[in-house]
Amino acid sequence: MTDTRDALAASYRNEARRVLATLIRLLGGFDAAEEAVHEAFAAAAEQWPRQGVPANPYAWLVSTGRFKIIDRIRRQARLTSALPELAGLASADEQAGTLPEVIDDDELRLIFTCCHPALAPDARVALTLREVGGLTTEEIARAYLVSTPTIAQRIVRAKAKIRDERIPYELPARAQLATRLESALQVVYLIFNEGYAASLGPRLTRDDLCLEAVRLARLIVQLLPEPEALGLLSLMLLHEARRSTRVDGAGDLVLLENQDRTRWNGTLIREAQELIERALTKRSIGPYLLQAAIVAVHAEATSYADTDWAQIVGLYDVLKRVDPSPVVALNRAVALGMRDDPGTGLRAIEALLADGALAEYHLAHAARADLQRRVGLLDAARESYERALQLARQPAERRFLEARLAELGR
Repeated sequence: MTDTRDALAASYRNEARRVLATLIRLLGGFDAAEEAVHEAFAAAAEQWPRQGVPANPYAWLVSTGRFKIIDRIRRQARLTSALPELAGLASADEQAGTLPEVIDDDELRLIFTCCHPALAPDARVALTLREVGGLTTEEIARAYLVSTPTIAQRIVRAKAKIRDERIPYELPARAQLATRLESALQVVYLIFNEGYAASLGPRLTRDDLCLEAVRLARLIVQLLPEPEALGLLSLMLLHEARRSTRVDGAGDLVLLENQDRTRWNGTLIREAQELIERALTKRSIGPYLLQAAIVAVHAEATSYADTDWAQIVGLYDVLKRVDPSPVVALNRAVALGMRDDPGTGLRAIEALLADGALAEYHLAHAARADLQRRVGLLDAARESYERALQLARQPAERRFLEARLAELGR
């Protein structure tokens, strides 16, 4: 019984998003597909303990969910108006009970559907994070620093737009792919970020989201090997190479300077470096490729002390011109503190916080606190750590900040 429950939990964790994506294609809409997923897992919870776990849980869940919805429509088919819908869902394979062959990856198809240019840019990303990434509305709201109702409204409007304008669930023609690539890459990166630094939950990282984002990025590169697609995949591979060293055995945060570099995955690092070189030959520089180049400098350093901070600051200077943002400016300020001295970095962060854009960003206050501590401003550092602690919600990050405060107290 325990093995069955574990298998069911693993299937939900690993297959639910893929099952949903396939059911959206087969059933032609979000609402029916979401209902089908719930029906399928409810049936699995009832049948698997008695009948055993199927050899292919994904196919079982898709078929079960699909036929549950078809059965419901059939029961309602006393009204003539329901018959066309039933005819559209039922196909020849229903009699055989087999799953139709999936030629293209359904999650990739769903990403590009959700990134259709008919949808508003913010709605594209919110919808895809919800339906493909499996993030909750609250998690998406935190990523965007907006209210949960605002994100919920964006998702509802996007679904209605897809339904009302009959946007097809299919990969666009190659000529149209480029117009949706930016949104697709943004979504995949946000999925990875939520896995690499989870906004909530007991663990700092979520393996399932990181691995799924890397898988999707590989598919996009196969489909459209543009420089930014290559840059994003290399960036995620570099982060993935060191993800296991970001926490210790107790699940507590380990800073980059204290990570065991001998445990970094050299295979992933080499693959990422090759992707960066491949992208650079195309002579088109974008924000993902620049970020990958920055992380590659860290990966190439034998120790934290040997990091080429001058090169990192130079890359951030370019990134600020290509894709300016307060977070990029913050990271550059931290690098300045390493290249020059802590006081220089601190002044740059103070200017950013005075501007107000990062006032509610806990990592900005934590970075200021670290530089204040390094220059000996211990009372100011304590206040900054306390402010960061007020804003932080992730348990591992909160424990780290509490430890820093305890050290200052001693």
